[in-house]
Amino acid sequence: MNVLYIATSFPEPEKGATIYTDLAEAIHDAGHDITVAVSEQARNKKNTEFKKERGFDVLRIVTGNYYDVGFIEKGITTLKIPYLMKNGITKYIGEKQFDCILFESPPVTNAGLVAWAKRKFNCPAYLMLKDIFPQNAVDLGIMKRKGVLFKYFAAKEKKLYSVADYIGCMSTANKSYLVEHYPWLNSKSVEIFPNTKKITNHIKTDGFPMRERYGIPKESCVFLFGGNMGRPQYIDLLCKAIRECMDVEGIYFLFVGRGTDRYKLEQIIQENAIQNALVIENLPRDDYEQITKECDVGLIVLDPRFTIPNYPSRILSYMEYAKPVIAATDRVSDLKNLIEEAQCGEWVWSGDGDLFVAKIREMATSKNLKTQGSSGRDFIERNFKVDRSVTILEGHFN
Repeated sequence: MNVLYIATSFPEPEKGATIYTDLAEAIHDAGHDITVAVSEQARNKKNTEFKKERGFDVLRIVTGNYYDVGFIEKGITTLKIPYLMKNGITKYIGEKQFDCILFESPPVTNAGLVAWAKRKFNCPAYLMLKDIFPQNAVDLGIMKRKGVLFKYFAAKEKKLYSVADYIGCMSTANKSYLVEHYPWLNSKSVEIFPNTKKITNHIKTDGFPMRERYGIPKESCVFLFGGNMGRPQYIDLLCKAIRECMDVEGIYFLFVGRGTDRYKLEQIIQENAIQNALVIENLPRDDYEQITKECDVGLIVLDPRFTIPNYPSRILSYMEYAKPVIAATDRVSDLKNLIEEAQCGEWVWSGDGDLFVAKIREMATSKNLKTQGSSGRDFIERNFKVDRSVTILEGHFN
């Protein structure tokens, strides 16, 4: 099959990997042709580029800054993306033929772009649904459900779902939510399309070079939080944890990534002169993989107000490297079910900060971490290899 993947984020090989780059590589490795058209942040590139990456064509269209910016700049970029993407696709790959279009949400404003691409290339489209917007913004108090802004984005959301021939949801709870709250959808077009990834064979720690680089004690139990640090990740709960554990011997917190609320962690560490917590920016792929190997427990945190069932993909990286997890999320997420089934860690409601801190203290001295980590690794090998996603797509478009 010939696939056009319209992406909102697709890091260059030397800058890391995501579940999206893993999927594109797996499609290519399975013998299919894939072309990626991605909106590129203006801070990263001045001009649009079309070149081979990872063995296939990648078109990077400069559209504006979308990540780690304020809501106004993100909104402007979101509105510009469809127009600029159309121009770039037409100019560089307009003469190619495709069997399907692969795209993800958010953002919901790409509905017009995908509809246009379907007409231009005369092929169906598959939506990988990774978040339910604008309801998530209502949950976080960013929008009012009866407001003009919500109505605008809700209309865009409906168009997005309508333009997709198939909608792939991350989990059972995701699918159930969609079918229940959007009864006008054809339920037969909604299916489970889980987050999957390439599974590395090299998970053993070869020394502690990253701990040495950053002055992290070798004997400490290191709790790693990797990824975006924005409003959905409920950084206030992490701030509570590091403040209440600042004097606990044998506990260390490491935060790797960016995001609008990252400053809260940096501020509380500085104001309280906390010595057992560190915030660093995104690391090169090899460095992040190494630091993950050297850490002991992975952290996942989501705002307790969510009414939509989120399913953070970062848990896959922890499980891949045989690290147990502590997940503090809303009550509607079925991440709790995954952790219980895989027996790979602990889950708490993120509205109970005291219990979250208690679980951290408990796991810091637990003798069961390696067993839980190994159980998670076994589970991901059985259920979340990226080949599973390729098989689902082949069933529709091959």
